[in-house]
Amino acid sequence: MDLSALPARERILLTAHDLFYADGIRATGIDRVIAASAVTKVTFYRHFPSKDDLVRAFLDHRHARWMAWFVDALGRRGAHERSGDAQALLLLADVMAEWFTDPVFRGCAFINAVAEVGGSVEGAAERARDHKREMVEVIADLLPATLPQRMALAQAAALGIDGAIVKAQMGAELVREAVEDLRRLLRALADAAASPTSPPSR
Repeated sequence: MDLSALPARERILLTAHDLFYADGIRATGIDRVIAASAVTKVTFYRHFPSKDDLVRAFLDHRHARWMAWFVDALGRRGAHERSGDAQALLLLADVMAEWFTDPVFRGCAFINAVAEVGGSVEGAAERARDHKREMVEVIADLLPATLPQRMALAQAAALGIDGAIVKAQMGAELVREAVEDLRRLLRALADAAASPTSPPSR
């Protein structure tokens, strides 16, 4: 994308997004963002008074961008038509496989951010929790609305996704294994949804 025609704030934010995600928040200094976005220091600080402000804006932008992709990727695989069918959980493995093989994949920006700056940047950990909560809600929509353990299964699927993300981040040679591990977990969760545990006898 050619950023040169964009307003300064958007140009700074998109540049920071790519640098923070690729190289890490701590490893990316403000001067590098300023140089790469072709703005002056005065312009930068007018829009982002501190690096922490930029980090929070980055996380907000990343959340909106990733969730839009996630919902779209599920939709492209027919999630809307299969909504309420527990086997639709298996679509999540295909969605993750798509992401893991993207050349710019560097893991989950929110897991990475919490590990890097979660305790030092106000609002970072809260944004990560909100991101994961919204992901769980999208996963829950794949399951039958009347399923008693719907949210518990969605949370388990989300935990499996996070584990697969971390494994895939360890090296391209582990991507296939991460996806297949996730697929096995999702199949077990789908089977559990299809055969809910009977209530205990009195």
